[in-house]
Amino acid sequence: MLPTPVRFKLVAGTAEGWHRLTAFDHAILQAGVGNCNLIKVSSILPPGCRLDHDFVLPPGALVPIAYGFATSDVPGTTISAAVAVGIPADEQSYGVIMEHSGETGREVVEAEVRAMVEEAFAIRQLPLKEILVASSQHTVDYLGCAFAGVVLWY
Repeated sequence: MLPTPVRFKLVAGTAEGWHRLTAFDHAILQAGVGNCNLIKVSSILPPGCRLDHDFVLPPGALVPIAYGFATSDVPGTTISAAVAVGIPADEQSYGVIMEHSGETGREVVEAEVRAMVEEAFAIRQLPLKEILVASSQHTVDYLGCAFAGVVLWY
């Protein structure tokens, strides 16, 4: 059985590359998670998980993360990615994480993730305390990537 994460932080980055994967790799480096093995998870913040901006991820670590990203090779295109964490009113309850990305501006993806968090809390009939958001926006020069994620840690 895997341990349940007790800390989280929001990260974001943008970059260019010669290939889609290297643009993604450079963007996750900019976000501070590029030297880890990212394990994409779905959208539940564990009960009691606390925001902590200061933890350091060891190189090569298996890191649970909910993330969104967009890439484009069309010069001049604006791409964005955003994540949002819904913090429950009850500190012992779980939260919800949402992500969105696309060929649009930061304001659009931020509004979308906020709306999705609000809907997810309403569906679950959970009282919502606050929404935390991180986003990135990039105007493509050659081949760009915009990335945003919620890192879960132990």
